[in-house]
Parts: sequence; structure tokens; C-alpha cells
Amino acid sequence: MYAGRSERYPVRSYIPLPSKPLPIPRIQYDFPEETKLERKVREKRKDAVKETFMHAWNGYKDRAWLRDEVSPQSGRFVDSFSGWGATLVDSLDSLVIMGLEDEFKLALEAIEQIDFTTTRSEDVNVFEIVIRYMGGFLAAHDLTHGKYPTLLQKAEELGDMIFNAFDTHNRMPQVRWEWTKSAKGQEINPLERTYLAELGSFSVEFTRLTQLTRNPKYYDAIQRITDVLDDSQMTTRVPGLWPLVVSADRLAFDGYDFSMGALADSTYEYLPKEHILLGAQTDQYERMYTRAFEAMKKHLLFRAMTPDEDKKILFTSDLRANNGGYNHVTHSSDHLKCYIGGTVALAAKIFRREKDLEIARGLTDGCIWAYDSTPSGVMPEIFKYVQCADSDQCPWDKEKWQTAVLGHPPASAEQYREADRMIVEQNIPPGFASYKDLKYQLRRQVSTGYGLAYVPEHRQADSYKYGHSTAWDVREPDSGLSDKMESFWLAETLKYLYLIFSEPHVVSLDDYEH
Repeated sequence: MYAGRSERYPVRSYIPLPSKPLPIPRIQYDFPEETKLERKVREKRKDAVKETFMHAWNGYKDRAWLRDEVSPQSGRFVDSFSGWGATLVDSLDSLVIMGLEDEFKLALEAIEQIDFTTTRSEDVNVFEIVIRYMGGFLAAHDLTHGKYPTLLQKAEELGDMIFNAFDTHNRMPQVRWEWTKSAKGQEINPLERTYLAELGSFSVEFTRLTQLTRNPKYYDAIQRITDVLDDSQMTTRVPGLWPLVVSADRLAFDGYDFSMGALADSTYEYLPKEHILLGAQTDQYERMYTRAFEAMKKHLLFRAMTPDEDKKILFTSDLRANNGGYNHVTHSSDHLKCYIGGTVALAAKIFRREKDLEIARGLTDGCIWAYDSTPSGVMPEIFKYVQCADSDQCPWDKEKWQTAVLGHPPASAEQYREADRMIVEQNIPPGFASYKDLKYQLRRQVSTGYGLAYVPEHRQADSYKYGHSTAWDVREPDSGLSDKMESFWLAETLKYLYLIFSEPHVVSLDDYEH
């Protein structure tokens, strides 16, 4: 479809890939030798994760093979990402890591049938296609040490197709790519409203593709984006951070809303990863990360007030910058921000910022606390919290919490008694409302959105015969489940759980990027 078509805005000279990598500080922690009992417990948990993976994989294989997703309850297929088999490709590295050789060979045969030259989708979400498809091919290629040429061939085939989305007047990609226009030789333009993550999250995949194929065009494409981000970083309304929505057409970063969560996350996540991939040959990504981290500490990072006053947990908030220098901060967090602790820890090691590990630990503890604080043990997608007035001393203030989070005064004595009764009868653990704060029914007001976290297989197994579903309310055991299973459940969530319970040398942080 695209063979032989000349570009409207061809690149005259490609930006070269840096060479001769420099040593990077060691990242992997030296774990102490485990006891026989610890090994037994760890391996039991690892096997449980693998069993859970196979349940979801078999549901996809039986009901949605070569389609994007399987609906776990109905068994229908859903093509959310151009219909090229997103779950299949996204899960390739998980199959390798878990040692599922027969399933991996079956997947290898299947991917040869994927035709990236056409789709029923009116437009192509370039961001999702790159991270799910290209990322899946390249990860499996590297984990198998190039043993299967099909993986790199498919990655290159996809890269050549997606490269057409960069054929614009300023070489910024049209992230919701009108592929039929490109196929007809018509002009396409970058979008006036582009989410930050959709613009800034191609670097790792495109750089790796250039490294493996020696074709400079992929790295050139993302380096042009990086240079734009670098040049604009200190000119935004919150210097050091980029707004959630930018103009890829005008190269304008004048938006008002700032966050490190949804719509922005992977742009920040990729900064230290790209530094590693380039072998520390440029200080650009370290500089950009440092600016962003310092701005995050100054404007977005807060300690949350909790009943456990000795536990120092951290979250990043969202900010709206208004004219006149007034910034309105919303103290809420979401599950997509849970990457931040790992990113800060990674950067602390490779950039020799060891003191930042305390912040990384506090951010990670915040997400762990969010999981531990719900009756289901599953973190909400979005929730509110109350900022500590003093990051060192943070006494629990029940009235302040209730007024700030629930928007009304403390409950009456009668409501307290009713809460006690329901907590005892329903075995409800202390959660976002603390132990006796208010009547249990009022707890649903805490979350600002649905709790779309994944439900373990042992709950309501008959409701998701073909996989695992999402809970509408993580505070209500019987709140009901959706009929959707994202490809990243197999490609990320279960993969990382499996690695947590694997031996430290399995996919070491010093050997691979995650």
C-alpha cells in the first residue's frame, strides 16, 4: 500500500545515532540468599501468577485469536487497536519469560499472518500501536537473542508503516493517523490537541529499531520530538513540566493542566530509559529528567495524611496553572502514577542521585497503601487524599480529612455506631475513611472515578470464564464487573508480578529495560 510512495516532507539529513556507549552505574539490588521456606513461598506465588496468566491467555486464544482483546465474560472479541492482534503481540515477551515455549511457538506462527497495511479503523492510534505492537516484537526479539527473525521483520514492517504518520510539515507525528489519506498520497497534519504521552513515548521503541536494523530514520523521527520537548521544557507555565495537552501542529506548549499521571506518564517514564538505551552518550535525557524531577518536587509532590502517622507515604497531585501565577492543586492520585516510584529509583541509580531513593520509596509505599486500604485489596483508579501541612510531622486529623475528602462535616455519634456495626458485621478493614470516620455507605464518595483495577481470579470466577475483568467499585465486593480485559494485563501486570517472584537474575535490571 505504501511501497514506492514518495514523502511530501522528506528528511534531507538524518540525525545520527550516538555510538560507543559509556558505562552506566549498576541498578540491580543485591538480594540476600533466601531460606528454603522463603524460596518455597516465592515459587508458590510465582506458579500462581503463571496459572493466572494461562487462564487469561487460553481465554484469548480460544475466543479472540489474532484479534485485539477478548471480553472475559461474554467471550466476544474486541478490536480496540486496529485489529492486528494486540493481546497476542503485546504478550510475546511474557510467554518467553514464563517459559511457555509451546505457546510462544504458536504465537510466532500466528504473527506471520498479521497484515499491517490495512485496517478497518478510520484512524490509527500511533501511541498505542507502538507501545503494544512494536514493543512486543522488540522485547521478544531481545529476550530470545535474535533467534527468531520474524520478530524483527514484523517490527520493521510496522515501523515502516507507522513512519508515514511522521510525514508532516514539521515532522511531528499525526498521533491519530489518518492512514487512508497517506495511502492516497494526501497531506496529513499534526493535531492541534495532542496528549503529551502520545507525542513523547516513541523514543525507546524507535531507537531500538534503529539499533537493530541500522536504519537511521526511526531514531531521527523521535530525536526531532525530543529536541522540541527539550527546547520547550523551561518555557511552559510550570517550567520543567509539560502540559497534558500540546499543539503538535504549532509546537505550542501553552496548556494549563499539568500531571505526571494519565495522558502524560510515559513521556516522563521514558527519559531515564532512553538514557540507558543510548549508553549515556548524551546528557540530554538526564537534563530533561532532572528538570522534570525538580519541578515535580516543587509543585506536585505531597505527603498524604493517614491514620498511621508514622508511615510517610507520598503522592503526586495534579495542577492547573492560571494566569497571574496562581496554581490550583488537586490532591488526587491514580493508578497510572504508580510508575513514578520506579522511575525515580531508576534515575537515582543511573544519575547517581542516591538521596532520591527515599522519595522513590515514599511514592511506591503510597501505591501499596492504596491497595491495602480498600476492602477488596485493589487500588482505585482515582482517589482523593489530604495533604500534610508538614511533611515531617503529620498528625491524623479526622475532621480535616472528612471535610476535605468527603465535603461534609464529621459524622454524628449515631453514624459512628452504625459504622462500627457494619465494620464488624461485614469484616471491613480500615480504609480511606479510617476505622470509625463515618457510616460505611458514605465511603463510596471517596473515589472520584470507577475502581478499574483488576480482580484476582479467585473472586467470582464464574463471571469471567475467558479471562479477568475490572471491578466497578473496589470498596464493594459485589459491585459488579466489566466485560473488558486490557492487553497489558498479560503483557505488563502479570509479567511484572511473575518477575517479582522470580530469581533476581531473571531479566535483571542491569541487562534489560522494563
